[in-house]
Amino acid sequence: MSDWLHNLPVPVMALVIFGFTFSLAAAIFAGIALAATEERAKSLKAISPGMLPVLGIIFGLFVAFTAAQVWGDSDRASAAVSREASALRSVVLLSAGLPAEQETRLRGLVRDYVGQAVTVEWPLMAHQQASLKVTPPALAEALQLVVAMTPQGTGQANVQRELIAALEQALDARRQRIIVSLAAVNPVKWWCLYLQAACALLVIGLVHCDNRLGSAIAMGLFATGVATSVLLIAAHDRPFAGQISIQPEPLLQIMPADAKS
Repeated sequence: MSDWLHNLPVPVMALVIFGFTFSLAAAIFAGIALAATEERAKSLKAISPGMLPVLGIIFGLFVAFTAAQVWGDSDRASAAVSREASALRSVVLLSAGLPAEQETRLRGLVRDYVGQAVTVEWPLMAHQQASLKVTPPALAEALQLVVAMTPQGTGQANVQRELIAALEQALDARRQRIIVSLAAVNPVKWWCLYLQAACALLVIGLVHCDNRLGSAIAMGLFATGVATSVLLIAAHDRPFAGQISIQPEPLLQIMPADAKS
């Protein structure tokens, strides 16, 4: 699905998806109504109703497999953001064991990094444009600052080691966050999902071709189920896009208010 659809508010997205699905059902209904003349109705009616459960099960499997991918991506994205926030919080806490000047500088770099992640990277991830090619300057400078330290005593040596580990963990979590932001249900899966739905709608219409009211009701009910399933998947498809998306709240919560906070 296109980028603009994923970034729509859920009510507008629902309107688009339901409108498209009902339009598809209406087109199939109209085509069957034109084809089911008195001469052909008997032949069309001969299609076995036993095909409906099979087509419904196949459609359900398509939905389940697609939803499993979406939920997995969402869980991975949430875990990456939480791990990144936890690592940065460790950096802020451990910086208290450094000399005052280095502590102030390190806290400022963490604050700059969080600010860049929230204002620059999050909008890019919403449009799947974030890249791993460039290392965030603030986090790279923080790592260089800690590595270049000359620890005074065992205590500072331990703090330096833990800070390096925490900064590396934050960088790794950021990489995972950006990788997951590029994940999405590919177009082939969407086309297959709707093609299977169209096949089921077609069989429903053919089985009830001699009863247009019953056919319209049955096709309308199935189309509603299809649209609901597609809306549920599409609203969660991209973890960092749309109204239902992962927000940078964990990072904002650990962001130092100023260099001394």
